[in-house]
Amino acid sequence: MTGRDGGSADHDSEVAEWWATAITRMEPGVLEFRGEPVADVIAHRGLTEVIWLLLRSGRPTPAQARLLEAAMVASVDHGPQAPSIAAARMAATCGVGLNSAVATGINMLGDVHGGAGEQCLLMLTEVVERESTGQESADAARSTVQAWRERTRYLPGFGHRFHPVDPRREPLITLVAEARDRGEVSGEFLRAGLAIEAELANTAGKNVPMNVDGLTAIIYGELGFAAPLARGLFVLSRAIGILAHAWEEQQSGRRNKGPIPPSILPLYRPDGGSTPGS
Repeated sequence: MTGRDGGSADHDSEVAEWWATAITRMEPGVLEFRGEPVADVIAHRGLTEVIWLLLRSGRPTPAQARLLEAAMVASVDHGPQAPSIAAARMAATCGVGLNSAVATGINMLGDVHGGAGEQCLLMLTEVVERESTGQESADAARSTVQAWRERTRYLPGFGHRFHPVDPRREPLITLVAEARDRGEVSGEFLRAGLAIEAELANTAGKNVPMNVDGLTAIIYGELGFAAPLARGLFVLSRAIGILAHAWEEQQSGRRNKGPIPPSILPLYRPDGGSTPGS
């Protein structure tokens, strides 16, 4: 028995099985996402709901969709000093296409820039797990912070090099707290985040508020997303800002080929240092 291309039917079946997926069904005249016809998805789902559908299947509750959307909106951009944005803006004037400029920015998102949400969610999960064994929230936070301090001096999701208090903190904290009070999320990841904040304030002698990575990690934890998806969702949302900046830079008509204007390029120094040019 032969397949459509003259090969064996068993071979065709093996190829089909290799690429089998529960996400998409595509046949001539048919396109479905998780079993839902694309026409229905277009008519009845917003983009946030489609993200949930493809990653998780099913439909989020209105409260879940609102929290997911808020987390993604909060992460779209943080200005041209962010490495991913700066790289995209420079690439946009180097003769590459817009897609390459966006890809350049996205490829800058790694463990140091873009990965803190995933790392913070792992840390928050440790607090939640310690609480599940009977530890008080403060003790669970203290034990977790101590454990993380043993392997890194950087606690992901807390403190900000620009903002004394991240301007995204209060609106996101408020949304999660309201959802908790309505019984729409458990509140355990919010409790963990606030407990770490309190522990850091005690040990550092000053407030070290959560930044957007910690705030969105709380939301993704409350929504039940795996930690690696906290990074993936950050990349997805930041791609919007990267696209906007790359497009703006392309329209400027200038060549942006370095992180500082040519008039203040550093001068070469034989000892390996540099001084600003005049």
